[in-house]
This record gives sequence, C-alpha cells and structure tokens, in this order.
Amino acid sequence: MSHSLHAQAPSLTDFGHDPWWLVLGKIVFAFLVALLGTLLGVWFERRVVGRMAVRPGPNQLGPFGLLQTLADGLKMAFKEDILPKSADKVIYFFAPAISVICAVTALSVIPFGPMVSIFGHQTPLQVTDVPVAVLVVLALSSLAVYGIVLAGWASGSTYPLLGGLRSTAQLISYEVSLGLSIVAVFMLAGTMSTSEIVAAQGNGTQVNLFGFDVPAPGWYALLLFPSFIVFFISIVGETNRPPFDLPEAESELVAGFMTEYSSLKFALIMLSEYVAMVTMSAFTVTLFLGGWYAPWPISLWSGANSGWWPLLWFFGKVILLVFVFVWLRGTLPRLRYDQLMRLGWKVLIPISLVWIVVLGWYRTIGDWDTTGRLWAIGIPAGIVLLAAMFWPSRKPQPKATVAEQVENRPQGSFPLPPMDLQVPPSPRTRRMVAEREPANVPAGQDSEEV
Repeated sequence: MSHSLHAQAPSLTDFGHDPWWLVLGKIVFAFLVALLGTLLGVWFERRVVGRMAVRPGPNQLGPFGLLQTLADGLKMAFKEDILPKSADKVIYFFAPAISVICAVTALSVIPFGPMVSIFGHQTPLQVTDVPVAVLVVLALSSLAVYGIVLAGWASGSTYPLLGGLRSTAQLISYEVSLGLSIVAVFMLAGTMSTSEIVAAQGNGTQVNLFGFDVPAPGWYALLLFPSFIVFFISIVGETNRPPFDLPEAESELVAGFMTEYSSLKFALIMLSEYVAMVTMSAFTVTLFLGGWYAPWPISLWSGANSGWWPLLWFFGKVILLVFVFVWLRGTLPRLRYDQLMRLGWKVLIPISLVWIVVLGWYRTIGDWDTTGRLWAIGIPAGIVLLAAMFWPSRKPQPKATVAEQVENRPQGSFPLPPMDLQVPPSPRTRRMVAEREPANVPAGQDSEEV
C-alpha cells in the first residue's frame, strides 16, 4: 500500500481539534445513520423475508414500498398510549429510551471513513476515538439490556417479567464469549482504539513461515476466523435477533418484555432493536472486515481508499451484514432456552478460550529459530494425532427390550398401560340392564316393575 493511502488513516492524535460546529455535524450524521438505518432496515427485512417466503413484501406505498415503514411510524405515533394500572410509571416511561440512547451512542466511536476535508478542515469521519474505544462499545451494549429488563419489570405483568429475566440470562451467557472473541483482535492489533484497529487491517500482515515472510490478508475475519464466527454468533444473541429472540418470543410470551407497551414507547423499543443491529454490524466491520478499506479487487485502484469513497465501502459491508441478520431470521427456527444456554456456555466460551491459548502460543514461538518452531509445532500436532487415533470410542449400549424396561421401572411410577393394547373394562363401571315396558300398553293398566 502506498504512503498516500497510509496517510489517510486517522490516529488518536487527530481527534480533539475540530471546531464545535464540525463536532455537532458529526453527531447529527451519526444520529441520522441510526434513524435512517432503522427505517430502511425494517423495509429491507420485510422485502428480503418476503422474497425468501416467495411473496413480494411491501410494494404499495412509494417506489418499491419504501414509504411503508414511514407510514407504520405515523400509525404508531397516533395510536392510543395505554399505561398499565400496576406499572411503575417512571421506569415504564424511561426504560425504552435507555436502549435507544445506548445503541446510538455506540456509533460515536465507529470510524466511517479516513481523513477528509470538510470546509477546509482536515478531520476524520468519526465523532471521537479513545484508547479504549472497543470497551466503550461493549459497555454500552451491556447497559442496553437494562432497558429490556426494566421494561419487563416495570410493566407489572408476568409475560414481560419473564422476557426481561430471559434477556438478563442471555446477556450473561453471550457477553462472556463476545469479550473473549475480541481478545484475539487486541493481540494482533496491539490497541483498543477503533481507528487504529482499522488502520492495522489496512496495512496488511506478514506471516513468518519457516523463515519466509509470506504476505497474508489484513482482514481479521480471515486471520482470526474462529474469533469472527464466535463474535458474530454472540452479537446475534446480544441484539436478541432470531434465532435468539427468546426475550420477545411471540409463541411463548406473547411479545415478551414489550407486551404492555404501545404507541411511541413501542416504536422506541423497535427503534432500539434495529439501531442495535446496525451498530453491531458496523462494529463487526470495524473489528474484522477492514473497516472503511475497500475490499479486493477494488483495492487495486489507487484512489479506492482516499476521499469519500471509503464511506461507500463501509456502508456496503454494513448492509451485507444486516442481510445476514435477516437471512438468519428467515432460515433458522427459534432455539429452546436450554439450547441457548448450552451454546453459550458449552460451545462458544470453550472455543474462545482454546483459540486465545493457541494464538498466544503461536505469537510466542514467532521469535524462535526455524528448528525451535518445527519442534514447537510438530510435538503438539503429533500428540493430537495420536490422541485422535487411540482415543477409545464409545460403544453403543444395547437397547433394552420392552420387558426389561418394564422390569427396571422405579418404585412409585405411573400405572403402565397394557402392552397388547387390550384395555380391560374398568372395575368401577356398573352396567345395569333394565327392561322397559312396551309402548303399546293400554291406558289404566298397571305396569309391572322389574
């Protein structure tokens, strides 16, 4: 990459020098990205899911149905605002705003592009950046769950409370794997600044294999593929999107934590969900997909990463990830609660821990000579191969017969129906047979009682 392209990438020293009107403009731009991302995201999801279900989706209001989401927003605004009698009025009112504020604020540390000139001022296309910007995004995503939990608790109803409790358990499960997957990015980039992480991916990577420097892709989605997979699964669970939408499961909890909300408060909850989806997609692009750098082969063009072009590459990657979110909704069924917990604690977290150990071990032997690296790689590989070859296989247990299953039933079990499916008559049933007198008995003649 040429020096002119390196000069376009901002660093921490480039922030804090903008005039107040430029900072205000950046804040308004980030807010518009969140708002328009919600409006277009709802339309995009309906259209994509409609195509997957072999139906057109919204196509009446405006070109391609683009005004349908705007019409839905106006409909929500004019609906009656219902307040449950048993609700905590203050918390019930502020809970939806917590999730929206946290999701929008996280966009402030996302780099949208390189250094550009705006009315003569050289400034990065990013609101601000700090040395621990990644931790800021994680903290805000963790705080956003308070809006869901408080909304469920303050509604004063059973279904919203269950949805809020599910959201808490889901956050605890997937926040751990989310944080562990980012550790590998910190190890390679050597920084927690979002702008510097993007710059590290744009510079490319040289991998030393047996004394030879081999150029490798700069995107961490390729270099740290296990971390990328764990991270993306975790953010799907973090944003309560299908198939991890248990806090708002319609088939079980009516609508979960938002059951008692209506009108604009319900619109704020929907807004927070889609803003969180856009924010986490932008966060994934920043950490793993090269940020605003152009993908190959567009990167072969000398001017691809300069000026305002990187803004196009960045939002193109974000739209692609939003499509994956929608694709998952139209493809996978909702997980059961035990499957959700098992995936988080027994699959994602162990994979993240093992991958961090392997990456740390590889970076440790990077400074060794060729012989030492061969021994360091060959010995563990041989141990793993021998363990895979001689690991005792579990023999399938013989299936017990029906008679053995009946004999091994514990004491106090429920009554067992007959195996031949011949149900005997109940001893409690009494059959009484009575003779009725004939219908042609002449009037006045006494009938005999039987």
